[in-house]
Amino acid sequence: MKATISDNEFYAGLQQLPKPKYPFPDSIHPDFQLQREEYYDWIDKEYIFHSKEAREKHKQHNLTDIAARGCPFLRNLAELRPLASYAADGAMMDDYFDRCSHDEMTEIATRIMALLTGDDPNEPTDNGIFHQFWILRQNVIACEMPERHYKKFLKSLHEVLIGYADERVYYRSNTIPSLPVYLLIREATSGVQPFCKYVAMQKDYRQLPDSVLEHLHIQRLHTICSLMIGIHNDIISLPKELHREEDTMNLVKVLQQEHKTSIKEAYMMALEVHDNYLKEFLILQEHLPSFGQWQDMVRNYVEDLGIMVAGVYAWHTNDTSRYINGGYVEGEYSSK
Repeated sequence: MKATISDNEFYAGLQQLPKPKYPFPDSIHPDFQLQREEYYDWIDKEYIFHSKEAREKHKQHNLTDIAARGCPFLRNLAELRPLASYAADGAMMDDYFDRCSHDEMTEIATRIMALLTGDDPNEPTDNGIFHQFWILRQNVIACEMPERHYKKFLKSLHEVLIGYADERVYYRSNTIPSLPVYLLIREATSGVQPFCKYVAMQKDYRQLPDSVLEHLHIQRLHTICSLMIGIHNDIISLPKELHREEDTMNLVKVLQQEHKTSIKEAYMMALEVHDNYLKEFLILQEHLPSFGQWQDMVRNYVEDLGIMVAGVYAWHTNDTSRYINGGYVEGEYSSK
């Protein structure tokens, strides 16, 4: 991206196009401001390897609000803290390692997972990304997250990291993937599957048995949530990504390539893909299978998956710093 670019050139008329809409309410956790203050402190103490400019931009992005809006019904700050840590550290990590290779990202993912599983129990001596993931595990222990839920959370987080590695192949070669490949990778890199698992920490949902939480109907809803959020992120970040050649993992770019059409036509196609997933979510929500004694709780759980989607979108639409002209944090990692 050029160092300086006018707003007219940056947005290229895309602001006037229709945006995603959700029929779900959005809310925010009552402790979101306290979580923000902790987040600012993380950045000042843990992220000194970032440039001052990058740190100040990250503060403006309020990345922990993604968790506060995505899971607004967690009982207290202690339960919010692990998800907020994942949301903020995951996003900042993705920014920082933006230009690393597939193999480098795989090595990073291996170390992160060892810290999160406890296979490596040693607290990292260096501040930053790895130390924060070690702290995430300590926060999970402190809030007494049930082990079976933590394992689901970790499995989905590992898939996010695999997705980060896989998309680097396309970034490094400046190649736009085919639609099927995009959908596979984007489901992971949207970062939403761990949120779907964490929704079970709200209210009384942790009582739901694995036969419910791992039911194909519920798993499909998780996939749809991941793709809806991934696509609405693509739509919101499109102006920025049109001016960065390596940002190839965007549905609008994928559809433009596949259909040999204009950006605005591809944008409308992407919005249609998103809206079709929303329709599927609503159909599956209306036609839940029989879950016996858990039926009412499952119905409420699925409603809160919708609130999660609306909440993450509310963060995107309320944020006026991350995807604006000059607001994005450029990758600062020196790749091999």
